[in-house]
Amino acid sequence: MKDIIFDNFQNSVDESLLRHKSILDIMTKLQESDARINRAVAKSVTNCGCIHIEAKNQLSIEDNEDIDINELPNILDTHTRGFLCENCREVIEREVGNHLFYLTSLCNTLDINLYDVLIKEYDRIHTLGKYSLR
Repeated sequence: MKDIIFDNFQNSVDESLLRHKSILDIMTKLQESDARINRAVAKSVTNCGCIHIEAKNQLSIEDNEDIDINELPNILDTHTRGFLCENCREVIEREVGNHLFYLTSLCNTLDINLYDVLIKEYDRIHTLGKYSLR
């Protein structure tokens, strides 16, 4: 069922992409949408203030070889505090959706099935788990 949703989304994107058919257009629109996501998150911090960032250097694994990899999720930090307000969440979700649109357009242009990419990535994550060290 989920593959049908992905296929339907991918087909809908293919049908609705009219102006930016060139791979160069798609690549630059994808990069622009990525920047808009970053800008929306930054605005959540700087304009709205619903979230804030407390950044500090993370624990270096190389410097602490005696730390068990299972402890890392408890030690490493996202550096974000607070929660997105409704307005900021809506803006970021819209920008992420726009990014998915252009990512899917790139997949369509290169004849890549988005669902297959998701499944392959899931298998890599499932196989390597935390040992992928991403």
